[in-house]
Amino acid sequence: MRTFLVEKRHFGPLLVQKAIYPEGQEICHTVIVHPPGGIAGGDELTVEIDLETNSSAVITTPAAAKWYKAPRRRCRQETTVRLAQGSTLDWLPQENIFYNATHVDSTFTLQMEPGATAIGWDIGSLGRAASGEQWLEGSLRFVTSIKRTDGTPLWVERLLLDASSSLREAYQGLYGFSAFGTMWATGSGCMATVAEEIVSHLPLETELRAGVTSFPEGVLLIRALAQDAERLRQMMIDCWLRLRPLVHGLPSQRLRLWAT
Repeated sequence: MRTFLVEKRHFGPLLVQKAIYPEGQEICHTVIVHPPGGIAGGDELTVEIDLETNSSAVITTPAAAKWYKAPRRRCRQETTVRLAQGSTLDWLPQENIFYNATHVDSTFTLQMEPGATAIGWDIGSLGRAASGEQWLEGSLRFVTSIKRTDGTPLWVERLLLDASSSLREAYQGLYGFSAFGTMWATGSGCMATVAEEIVSHLPLETELRAGVTSFPEGVLLIRALAQDAERLRQMMIDCWLRLRPLVHGLPSQRLRLWAT
């Protein structure tokens, strides 16, 4: 059964590129592009995605999202994804880079009908390590939620992080790491046995560490901390390649975009 990109609308520079089918007609790959390359103070981005019954999509971005310095104005992004029965989603954006003195509000909501499956991640990097810039000022306010279409929550998480927060160094927080990420997977295949299989492949090193949690409502979480966002992203890709056959029942292959 072919998955079509049947409608796309955009206002402003944020847009969806054309559909491609590197895995065959059943799975539609699309790229969300923001041509300015970054989000400045006062910018507001809104993304809404609907997958119809038994459709399959892989959605990614061409490059890291840069959140620019904006000492007095907040940047906002709101993403809502709705999955109909039997649909599958791989939500694989590249990392967020938070410049010094950026203030960000970000909301991600996934609404799922029975029989739908999804895997996705969110990766962030505080400051610009390559240029020696630290995140000394700023704040992040994130809300991530996975719900059934009737509003029943499967997983909801809120993050409030200020540059001066003690959580940045705390053991129960970022523990001094500048890059962090969460991968989520949901569906009937997301059982404790899958978490046990994944955990043996997760790193626990000085520069990169990760763990996995299994929830009874069919949700898996993989959390990771690192000093280098690229290493963390590659670890997330490896986890996705392992999870995809178990969660979606689909074969794994790296995205062509990641090789460019």
